[in-house]
Amino acid sequence: MSDASLSLQRAIYARLKDDAGLQALIGDPARLYDDPPLAATFPYVTLGEARTTPLDGVEGALAHDVRLYAFSAYAGRFEVKSMLGALYDALHDAALVLNGHTLISIRFVFADALRRVDRETYQGVARFRAVTEAA
Repeated sequence: MSDASLSLQRAIYARLKDDAGLQALIGDPARLYDDPPLAATFPYVTLGEARTTPLDGVEGALAHDVRLYAFSAYAGRFEVKSMLGALYDALHDAALVLNGHTLISIRFVFADALRRVDRETYQGVARFRAVTEAA
């Protein structure tokens, strides 16, 4: 099971790292992190929580709940919402290639944009649901 989750994470990272729309917003090379540095330059995107569960009724299939976070120091939600849109464009219904597994689907579920408690940083979260099966 964890093998499928890691393979999916790698495919998502590769897609986002090379996506021109996202690069236009977060730089080239893309400021895309699994664990951002303490003084990361804004704007940037991080890989967030990922939950994997068996898909009921389908032998060997897994459902993945994947979250991606966008961070911005731009005054207002414009930049973070633009990044959320780029994440949608890059991943919704994408044909990702996974090592040792087959991606059945990856679909956008929701996005939120909010101001952080420091009142200087905006954060967005994009949630996707993916379904995989063993190859």
